[in-house]
Amino acid sequence: MTTYPPARQDFSRSAPVRLWEDGFAADPYRYYADLRSQGPVGWAELAPGVPAYVVTDRRAALDLLHDTETFSHDPRPWESTVADDSPVLGMMRWRPNTLFADGAAHVCYRDSLIDTFDLVEPHDLRERVHRAVHLLVGRIGPRGEADLVAEFARPLMALVFNSLFGLPDSQSDRLNEALGKMMEGGAQAAAGEAEFGGYVVELIAAKAERRGDDLPSRLLDHPAGLTPEEVTWQVFLTLGAGHEPTANLVSNALSRILGNPAYYSTLTSGARPVMDAVVEVLHHETPLANYGIHYARRPVTFHGAWIRAAVPVVISYGALALAQSPNGTEGAPVAEQQPVTGRHPKDASHLSWSAGPHACPVKQHTLLIATEAIERLTQWLPDLAPVLPRERLTWRPGPFHRSLTALPVRFSPRSPDQPGVMS
Repeated sequence: MTTYPPARQDFSRSAPVRLWEDGFAADPYRYYADLRSQGPVGWAELAPGVPAYVVTDRRAALDLLHDTETFSHDPRPWESTVADDSPVLGMMRWRPNTLFADGAAHVCYRDSLIDTFDLVEPHDLRERVHRAVHLLVGRIGPRGEADLVAEFARPLMALVFNSLFGLPDSQSDRLNEALGKMMEGGAQAAAGEAEFGGYVVELIAAKAERRGDDLPSRLLDHPAGLTPEEVTWQVFLTLGAGHEPTANLVSNALSRILGNPAYYSTLTSGARPVMDAVVEVLHHETPLANYGIHYARRPVTFHGAWIRAAVPVVISYGALALAQSPNGTEGAPVAEQQPVTGRHPKDASHLSWSAGPHACPVKQHTLLIATEAIERLTQWLPDLAPVLPRERLTWRPGPFHRSLTALPVRFSPRSPDQPGVMS
């Protein structure tokens, strides 16, 4: 078992930093600064009456992610301490899938996902993205104005993932709405979890009866011999983890690109790859800002903090982006203090994909979807202009994500079927 220096911080009498407040969505960096002032590990609330330790230091985060002896991903001991109607249960409740498993079960679930996604050829995924963008541009292009969150990033992910999972386009709105409710963690969270759960259960029941050329069918037929229930929860995880964070990655990147005309022009001309903007978001405004949840198997000291068992230990990927400002005080990330540059520190790789045994197994698929979506959109609508300056954009509430409520833009009306427009 890994040993850490003796505890210097006991949070039992400390007031938690409340990540569920509306103010957190508006200005998360102030909350992150409060957490970082407590040391490598801070004390927070994910919802009223739901405390958590929050790791805000890179070294501590890496130790947590690699220490499978001290920490577990199984939330069931914690679940017994939480009210049944807690708004964060939708994101934290135990399910038999790779996210909440340890040891051999985790390896089995993870390998089945990797094997299944390895069968998705990049050219096939690229075509699915192009088709979805074409459909959405056909809707918004002739109008000359749009909300790139509600009318592009979110429905695009629903279309792409419905396609991969063997469902028709007509089901995409249902997926989009259910996941949005669940991620926010507020009053609608339980309804969103139930709607999304019903969506997945119906999908697996249909595929169990009749296979198709899709990911659930491949999981059902995988040599690991997963039960229909296990496949259901694998799909529950991958649909949720694929749709919501990727949609936020696209909209966060677009908001940063469009807020800097000089940067935008280099992207639309091809002088700079879209990947620069996507990686910059992963460094400074990662869409899944607070997650990577662990639980100490027994009380332990960890990077100067006394950690109780059955209390969530959350990695704040958002707080890891905080940097020292020139006067030595902590503030927003460098990218929030300065214009978007398309460059990121070469010696400080981000942890948005996590690390260790639970690192994201399909990050290349995610990057391909995000970059292709942005490239295709900006090729078809090359004069996108934000309606509001970036500092006036608003963000969805919730302790887990960094997610815009809207990204209104204007552009010259155009259809993807016009002569000279890419098809």
